Amino acid sequence: MRETLIWLATCVAGAALFVIVDTIWRVSEDIAARMPMAPKMPADAPFQRPLPTPAPPSIGAPLFGYPIPRLPSGSLAKQLAAAGLKKGAPIFIRVFKKTRELEVWLQDSAPGRRPRYRLFKSYPICAYSGDLGPKLKEGDRQSPEGFYFVTPSAMNPNSSYHLSFNIGFPNAYDRAHGRTGSYLMVHGDCVSIGCYAMTDAGIEEIYTLAKWAFADGQPFFRIHIFPFRMTDSALATHAGSRWTPFWTQLRAGHDLFERDLSPPNVTVKNKAYEFAPTAPAPATEG
Repeated sequence: MRETLIWLATCVAGAALFVIVDTIWRVSEDIAARMPMAPKMPADAPFQRPLPTPAPPSIGAPLFGYPIPRLPSGSLAKQLAAAGLKKGAPIFIRVFKKTRELEVWLQDSAPGRRPRYRLFKSYPICAYSGDLGPKLKEGDRQSPEGFYFVTPSAMNPNSSYHLSFNIGFPNAYDRAHGRTGSYLMVHGDCVSIGCYAMTDAGIEEIYTLAKWAFADGQPFFRIHIFPFRMTDSALATHAGSRWTPFWTQLRAGHDLFERDLSPPNVTVKNKAYEFAPTAPAPATEG
């Protein structure tokens, strides 16, 4: 009799446990079904790694709604002062794919003269994707080349890749040639599927210099992206490339900057880049 009671109690407990587990499973399935699905990212968007830890406190009030990351002991301001450059000076960026360099130039000229820029620092590019040559279509995992510009609204302090800014691909030239793509960035975290990836320390400095320039009135900054240093020998080395005519156009803009130390104004006419020297900066009244 005692064994029978133990057997019945075991059966009842097992049945009760089954009912409880089955109920929990059904409820969890119902909750999952009601949860919104994650949005599908464009084919060119970088692979989304887990979000980093929250950004450190910003320095003072946010600019244009975007916080500036805190840098150790004002180190960037000290670097500028040591170089004889002004905090908030207009910024210009050049990228060279082959040697994985991102150059930051800052304006160093008096009002009333054509703006002249001085190289502040060259940062190593952790990664870019694809080969030498322009980006052609969404999903080709190719990093772009050409002449672009960045406005304050393109800055993203909440990037999954520490900090980022959108370079503005496709530009008018890209669209004229039927090129497609989106979410082409310069960002941190050292990973790339179409973007230019920097170290986190590097993107913090670049991002901060851009935000200081915007705060001091620069409406946008130019970013010129080249496959390599546009020298005679480099072009001769790649003379058999299908992109030689395109790179010849890029060289025209590259050489204008090398001559004037001022980024040229870039327009597109008849599906080709055209360049003109930057106008002199207005003189200060008073």
